[in-house]
Amino acid sequence: MKKLMLLIIALAVLPGGALFAQDITGTWQGTLLAGKQELRTVVKVSKADGGGLKAVFYSIDQSGQGVAGAVTVQGSTVKISIPGIGGTYEGKVNADGASITGIWTQGGSPIPLNLKHVTDETAWPIPEPPVRLKPMAADANPVFEVATIKPSSPETQGKGFMVRGRNFSTINTSLSDLITFAYGLHARQITGGPAWIESEKYDLSAKPDGEGQPNDKQWKTMVQKLLTDRFRLTFHRDKKELSVFAIVVGKNGPKLTKSVGDPNGLPGLFFRGLGVLPARNATMADFAGAMQTAVLDRPVVDQTGLSGRFDFELKWTPDETQFGGLGVRVPAPSDDPAAPPDLFTAIQQQLGLKLQPTKAPVEVLVVDRVEKPSEN
Repeated sequence: MKKLMLLIIALAVLPGGALFAQDITGTWQGTLLAGKQELRTVVKVSKADGGGLKAVFYSIDQSGQGVAGAVTVQGSTVKISIPGIGGTYEGKVNADGASITGIWTQGGSPIPLNLKHVTDETAWPIPEPPVRLKPMAADANPVFEVATIKPSSPETQGKGFMVRGRNFSTINTSLSDLITFAYGLHARQITGGPAWIESEKYDLSAKPDGEGQPNDKQWKTMVQKLLTDRFRLTFHRDKKELSVFAIVVGKNGPKLTKSVGDPNGLPGLFFRGLGVLPARNATMADFAGAMQTAVLDRPVVDQTGLSGRFDFELKWTPDETQFGGLGVRVPAPSDDPAAPPDLFTAIQQQLGLKLQPTKAPVEVLVVDRVEKPSEN
């Protein structure tokens, strides 16, 4: 009996003294050196619904807003993926179980980040997140109180849509871009109208009337009203069978992290270069919209059946057919064997989803009348 007990104890210890599958739940903290700036980092690890572990990552010298992540533990090795900001952490739990020696990677070069397990008394206080504006009433029907439209500079490259607080702006956007944003369409779903609706580019700056923070639907409604008021846009709707891409769940299920962001807040999908898309607080419809607006040459429909909001990061090597929606030219594919995979493979490997070409009847918007925008 004594020999058997010794054998069981020995099997519970890995080489180097680290315990197998230690409980790493709790609060961990350490300092990340980013250039000359020291950033205090707090990671809260807890048990996930349905088993496994999850984490919330805080960079408390930058924000009090946490970002959700997924945790895996194999022996003494801990891996944390923070898809919403494109970050990963990998470290080794030391023999005492009270510290982790590891590396943080986000975009550039890996940076050392050593964490200590702390108590509530010794943990760094996490600052309050920025005060969110009170949401605009759900039944409000706002308009832009102030809206400035001016021609873009010919030297401007790319294009963009931005919401900062109660300020809405676009850079280097055509009327076609504004229509696709306002009505959730791909450019191929717009027919009729003069050639200038795609060639003429504008910068837009606007602020809503009323009080509170508009939701996504309200921002789009305000842009729809602006198109009617300032561009004199009239149209009718029709149905047409078009070539589309459908997003579906892969055979092994999705690999997505549930967001801890405001379920009624705006999504964050901002490209960090061609082929790098971090997403925060985004629905599958938001993801499909980003793909069809900026990346792909045909409409994208969400057929995943997945509800809720997610944080993830998608990295791929784009080809020459992509990013026409941003008005940029994709460079020739890299010969680097370490380069990310193509978009279709990346979506399967990184998100557990599939992007498959098909045909489907979709709504089209037929322009009946439009004018160049009125004076500000």
